[in-house]
Amino acid sequence: MLNRHTAAGPRTPGTATRGETVPTVPPASKAVSETAVDVTALLERGRTLATPVLRAAIDRLAAPMDTVSAYHFGWIDADGNPTAGDGGKAVRPALAVLSAEVTGAAPEVGIPGAVAVELVHNFSLLHDDLMDGDEQRRHRDTVWKVHGPAQAILVGDALFALANEVLLELGTVEAGRATRRLTTATRALIDGQAQDISYEHRDRVSVEECLEMEGNKTGALLACASSIGAVLGGADDRTADTLEKYGYHLGLAFQAVDDLLGIWGDPVSTGKQTWSDLRQRKKSLPVVAALAAGGPASERLGEILAADAKSSDFENFSEEEFAARAALIEEAGGREWTADEARRQHTIAVGALDAVDMPEQVRARFTALADFVVVRKR
Repeated sequence: MLNRHTAAGPRTPGTATRGETVPTVPPASKAVSETAVDVTALLERGRTLATPVLRAAIDRLAAPMDTVSAYHFGWIDADGNPTAGDGGKAVRPALAVLSAEVTGAAPEVGIPGAVAVELVHNFSLLHDDLMDGDEQRRHRDTVWKVHGPAQAILVGDALFALANEVLLELGTVEAGRATRRLTTATRALIDGQAQDISYEHRDRVSVEECLEMEGNKTGALLACASSIGAVLGGADDRTADTLEKYGYHLGLAFQAVDDLLGIWGDPVSTGKQTWSDLRQRKKSLPVVAALAAGGPASERLGEILAADAKSSDFENFSEEEFAARAALIEEAGGREWTADEARRQHTIAVGALDAVDMPEQVRARFTALADFVVVRKR
């Protein structure tokens, strides 16, 4: 048995129901609780400021990569017609713009950073969807499904190149510092994806390995998003590093919630298949924590997953078979442990802000975004 932070918590029997998420996290401080923050408006601000520059960057791409990118971002449908598609949650652009305000700079200073981070994030989505065989994202067919694997690879590569171009063309010392942080985060993100793929072929993965992978795959880029605007605004390395600590732990909370939604999320909200992570044999936190917990449900789950790995008929499993696996994960404590871990990482993230001198309104917005991450349903 491992301790509370490295293994599943109490094994509480229960049924696997979809569409639920982590209980609301209370505000981290009295000051925050007294400062009303409209998170929807905050996310929309980041999206509104970043989108015109993002569109201009995409317009630089050669055909058909420009239209394939536009489809991926939800700006057009598969036939090229304009659409008001869902471009994602826009947490990263919101953080990048907000972080510029830590330095007293205008939010617009963070726009190149917001666009660069969003380009890298979507580069990873294009490649991840292909590698994972995901056919749905944001309630419609993925790029590789519509335009083919070659375009998904090429467009992903192009977005990564554009991200660096958007920053470096600023021609400032701060832009160079921001680019170094972005490329370091991108390398960690790629490391995380490599770890994720390798874990799918292993019978067992430790909780520590899973957290390391998720820290790379999700935490690194959110860490960069949380600091890149501040760097562009002239923040010193100590301030940027502390903001990265906030973003890194926010990323772990974000991924823990994603892992819950990947098993129990409502497909209407997530835009993915039911039991999507179980269908892909992902060693996500609920699965890993349940396997580490010990006890009858944990042992039975281990036996079933080991048999699944050898099954030639896995893709034809029924809804009931996946639901049964989800129920065992919950009974073994994997669901509860992951929800607890999301809250724990949220607490660490918000606590990191105490070491940074910033306007209280900016601090309240950072905290509100952290709260949003752990109560979302998609």
